[in-house]
Amino acid sequence: MQQPAQINDLREMSARVGRNMLLVQGAGGNSSAKDGDTLWVKASGTWLSDATDKDIFVPVALSAALAALEQGDERVPLAPGATTTLRASIETSLHALMPHPVVLHVHSVNTIAWAVRTDAPAELTRRLAGLNWRYLDYCHPGLPLAQAVSAAIAREPVDVLILGNHGLVVGATTCEAAEAMVADVEQRLAVIPREALAADSDALRSICAGTDYRVPSDPRCHGIATDRHNLAVATGGSLYPDHVVFLGRAMPTLGHGDSLRAADLKKTDAPPPVAILIPGIGSVIRKDASAGAEAMLSCLALVTCRLPPNAPIHYLTEQNENALLNWDAERYRQQLTASR
Repeated sequence: MQQPAQINDLREMSARVGRNMLLVQGAGGNSSAKDGDTLWVKASGTWLSDATDKDIFVPVALSAALAALEQGDERVPLAPGATTTLRASIETSLHALMPHPVVLHVHSVNTIAWAVRTDAPAELTRRLAGLNWRYLDYCHPGLPLAQAVSAAIAREPVDVLILGNHGLVVGATTCEAAEAMVADVEQRLAVIPREALAADSDALRSICAGTDYRVPSDPRCHGIATDRHNLAVATGGSLYPDHVVFLGRAMPTLGHGDSLRAADLKKTDAPPPVAILIPGIGSVIRKDASAGAEAMLSCLALVTCRLPPNAPIHYLTEQNENALLNWDAERYRQQLTASR
């Protein structure tokens, strides 16, 4: 199926945004552009950073997608003539609902640092004054989120959506305008990160020796464990969907004198944790962890260091976590990320 000319702009904008760790981590985030009755949207499990190097966009029949959504069906019909084997993004319904020609959804760490706080609506009102924006409480991605967005935009025009415990969505007339709007929101919501103590590299190497774990490639990941407040937040619960999908629930810790050896970790039928925090020393991650999982460990470091010690945190509930862990759409995304 022939792609319209504006897809080149979408590819270039998506790749720029996808390479910015403060906006997108791993396979998170998605973008789209409308061409008549065709919605070109990022495929599930692909990385925005690959947009100029790989074919990551799939054509969706826009009117058919909206009709399915009205019937409570989140299955997304591809456009006639589409030959791709990829699935459209989990958030395709959200992109279809937004009336703008271009829609960009990112997991901005600055936005998330506000969106996980119970006082977010009041704080955001001051910071986003002058924009057509709306705050939505956390909704399960896919159909529940799309239904909440549908209700929100039916009441008033919305160009900016802040998704509780999730991220940021903007709609604009062009890719350039969408990227500029994200930059504007980023500036308004910017939080100065706290500095954390460096990892104890010698101790980490010793702890990992002869185990299935290694030191993460991003040194920022250690700040989750070496900063007392970061550690408390990370072990208190899960903050946003992609953390649950790629890392599991609240971050586990290794107690003093405990071992990372497989036999010592095998206390239940569950697989060993993807990543583990060692208080005061640093973080470790499984050697077989996907690039997406490692990106999410970096994301957690970037978010927790932007949460002040007195911030009131809203964690995902156990029900929220179970819905994500038992969702076929997320298993599919994990498989694509693992094989990238």
